[in-house]
Amino acid sequence: MAFVFPGAEALDYSPCRYGASKLLFRGPGHDLSGDYIAVLGGTETYGKYVPEPYATLTERQTGMKVVNLGCANAGPDVYLNDPGAIEVAAGARAVVVQIVGAQNLTNRYYSVHPRRNDRFVHPGPLLRSMFPEVDFTEFHFTRHMLSALRKAAPDRFEVVTQELRGAWVRRMRDLLGRLPADLVLLWMGDRPPPEPGRRADLEHDPMLVDAGMIAAIRPMAAVWVEVSGYGSAEGLVYGPMDIAPSVPGPATHLAAADALSAVLRDLVAVET
Repeated sequence: MAFVFPGAEALDYSPCRYGASKLLFRGPGHDLSGDYIAVLGGTETYGKYVPEPYATLTERQTGMKVVNLGCANAGPDVYLNDPGAIEVAAGARAVVVQIVGAQNLTNRYYSVHPRRNDRFVHPGPLLRSMFPEVDFTEFHFTRHMLSALRKAAPDRFEVVTQELRGAWVRRMRDLLGRLPADLVLLWMGDRPPPEPGRRADLEHDPMLVDAGMIAAIRPMAAVWVEVSGYGSAEGLVYGPMDIAPSVPGPATHLAAADALSAVLRDLVAVET
């Protein structure tokens, strides 16, 4: 007996490529001639499980092309390792950069896949020596690995998180420095940025990012937009066999589009 159900596969993400980039982005694809806005970010920007992500809604509200360069589970390394994506973003009239977590980037303690940044590749000598009791061959994803380290030795784990936070700030500064001056930073998290100095919390996204880290990169952008709280999951499209995804629903994407459209009209002088 066959069962047909609307699941995540029912969404048409219309994957596309831009320029010389090696990455697949959510479509439909846009012609890059003329003016456009580019959005960079992770799963929330890509809009996994969401019929219309905030990039699509912002395009509708502003009347200007919005090129969605979001990548699921992206860290800043996705873009820093892909000159083609940077070139597309650099050609935009304005760029929205979603704040992504600090767990998915290569650092002194471990390496991640250059394009699928949530994939744990291997530990470095420092991490092996710091956690001799941990078998790193068990891990394929950064979140799983970090959760295991926290459970094994919370104090030693905090040393790792400090490295991740510092690397995140350096990498984000590098990324923002390669983009146009009209930059918008977007916080799209399940809570507002926490105050620095707290114990690492792996249950919230963007993971490990706090208000102190935001303050370190905020001067590089023209505008800060904050949309906190995922609210209702109503309208997400996923299969009945899937665990309910912890991602912002359509209402949160609409709130993000409303906020972004207001500031982008001023930045690029779009008439609607």
